[in-house]
Amino acid sequence: MKKKILILSGGISKERLISLDTGFQVAKELKKNGYKVKIVEPDNSLKKIIKEFRPKVIFNALHGQFGEDGYIQTILENFGIPYTHSGVIASSIAMDKEISKKLFIKHKINTPKYFTYSFDLKKSYLLKKIEKKLKFPVVIKPLNEGSSVNVYICNKKNIFKILNTLKNYKKIMIEEFIGGREIQVAIMGNRKLGAIELKPKRKFYDYQAKYNSNAKTEHVIPVNLEKEKLNQITNMAYKAHKVIGCSGVTRSDFKYFKNKFYLLEINTQPGMTKLSLVPEIAAYKGIGFKDLIEWILKDATKKK
Repeated sequence: MKKKILILSGGISKERLISLDTGFQVAKELKKNGYKVKIVEPDNSLKKIIKEFRPKVIFNALHGQFGEDGYIQTILENFGIPYTHSGVIASSIAMDKEISKKLFIKHKINTPKYFTYSFDLKKSYLLKKIEKKLKFPVVIKPLNEGSSVNVYICNKKNIFKILNTLKNYKKIMIEEFIGGREIQVAIMGNRKLGAIELKPKRKFYDYQAKYNSNAKTEHVIPVNLEKEKLNQITNMAYKAHKVIGCSGVTRSDFKYFKNKFYLLEINTQPGMTKLSLVPEIAAYKGIGFKDLIEWILKDATKKK
């Protein structure tokens, strides 16, 4: 019998369903390969389950708030058991779009211009600030959600209507809209794994385009870029991975417009569902899902 693996899945974020799917897919693969697997929710019974099950590695399949923002990682640190993906600080930084942006800018990684908004500006002042700093259309997004949850492209006519739906967030980001091509890059430890281009039928690669099979987003691999440009974008993703201090696998989201790459964000716990991009990039590079999961588990043990 191979070692015991505990999979954390579900959670309370808006990405709960994606997390459940990731956990299911990972468990299915590990069971096929002889592992003893247990899937659990990250609730009050976690400590008791870990004590009784005694896993060798914890596979963190959680997404979104409390799952990839340093919160659950802080709890897992107390158990002294290796867990997958990035640690406390890197997870926290990557999930906070404002802090990660500041790091990108500091390390000269090109990213769209932005400012944060806390719902206390007068409408007229906000419009002036947008026109001066960004121009319409703009992208509005929460500071700490993943999977494009509550991300909107806004114009002058609909911006206040959309802002009104996001008042539950204390602060949001208003970002320069960058048109052009959607390209994602996977990093696997010290390896620049590769890139994939997405051609969504929707306005942009939003939550529906990512996880609804009926949305019919076209996945293009290999990406039609000159070798020099492909090296440039993978180097940018690798630099972001290192600057933030990530471990394991990450996926960075880019826009390519007027011969420039713009890093939108870095994901420390990319999905492992049937529609997920990292397994697709890995498969193109000759790394099957089984080997990808095995590598993630081995990488986790190296951190302890």
